[in-house]
Amino acid sequence: MGTQGKVIRCKAAVLWKPGAPLAIEEIEVAPPKAKEVRIKIVATGFCGTDIKSMDTKGFSQFCPIIMGHEGAGIVESVGEEVSTVRTGDKVIILCIPQCGKCDTCLNSKNNICAEIRQSKRHLASEDTSRITCKGKLIHQYIATGTLSEYTVIQEISVAKIDQGAPLEKVFVIGCGFATGYGAAVNTAKVTPGSTCAVFGLGGVGLSVIIGCKAAGAAKIIAVDINKDKFAKARSVGATYCVDPRDLETPIEKFLIDMLNGGADFCFEVTGNTETVATALGSCHKDHGVCVIVGLVGSWSNITINSQLFLSGRILKASVLGGWKTKEEFPKLVSDYMAKKFNLDLLITHTLTLSEANEAVQLMKSGQCIRCVLLP
Repeated sequence: MGTQGKVIRCKAAVLWKPGAPLAIEEIEVAPPKAKEVRIKIVATGFCGTDIKSMDTKGFSQFCPIIMGHEGAGIVESVGEEVSTVRTGDKVIILCIPQCGKCDTCLNSKNNICAEIRQSKRHLASEDTSRITCKGKLIHQYIATGTLSEYTVIQEISVAKIDQGAPLEKVFVIGCGFATGYGAAVNTAKVTPGSTCAVFGLGGVGLSVIIGCKAAGAAKIIAVDINKDKFAKARSVGATYCVDPRDLETPIEKFLIDMLNGGADFCFEVTGNTETVATALGSCHKDHGVCVIVGLVGSWSNITINSQLFLSGRILKASVLGGWKTKEEFPKLVSDYMAKKFNLDLLITHTLTLSEANEAVQLMKSGQCIRCVLLP
């Protein structure tokens, strides 16, 4: 490619201050340095995490910033010491990196690489960024910044995938699908013949249902206050859908009665602290497992009656589905290629990068499960 070693001028969706619309700006993307990769983003999406951050006043310390952390693309060039990808490779972006060296990466029981601390500063490279706009350094959301035609990230935050993979489909594995599907198969370890209840039917909640079905659950109850989502939930595997507002009794009692003591597995995917207690209370009192999947606001307090734990319920959390990203995301892409699950049902809208604000509104309105943004 003629761009290697040169600064690339391209377009990106930049947030200049919280609560403001995204601005489509011309940015400058410098060549990668050691252990860095410059990627041409082919497909990216919006996640609820992006939108919550964009509307948070405290996020101003990271502005201006390129949002987005769920994406896939093609390697344009690599810096020195990069060995796992090369120019021309198709890749998926890893919003949780895998350095392969820290205590977490060497421990099979968790997946939050120590290098995520760098990501929380929203700076992708050596405490800085290779991206500027109007003379200002641009932060990159979760050290990735996929709402851009090009980005530069660390090698540990990118993984090579099948060259035949359709990037406009598999990008969703980078966060939404992996988070929900993994919560079911990795964190909860849903068992064949079990009963499950999923609270919240956005892209992540639907991915939980796909995971529960793949694990062999006998009954999957989908819970949401937006009935428009029920048809999609059924199409991915839900056996029953319910709006709690239609019930004469609390949803916990309804599920306990319906499922002979409660669900074997419950998943909270709304990010609502009150729903966490509701989901836990909907679990079977003796052996029920409740998994928090939704992003609960930072420093929020969760009020749970201690009686819910008297018999044996378990409450746990799942981050990005528990996957070891660099080694396991490519396997998920291969599983999609082998038709082990269907991502097409999760992608409801296709827009261009210039229409990023329209994608935000579609997500906020609940009209969209996942919107793919193309260049």
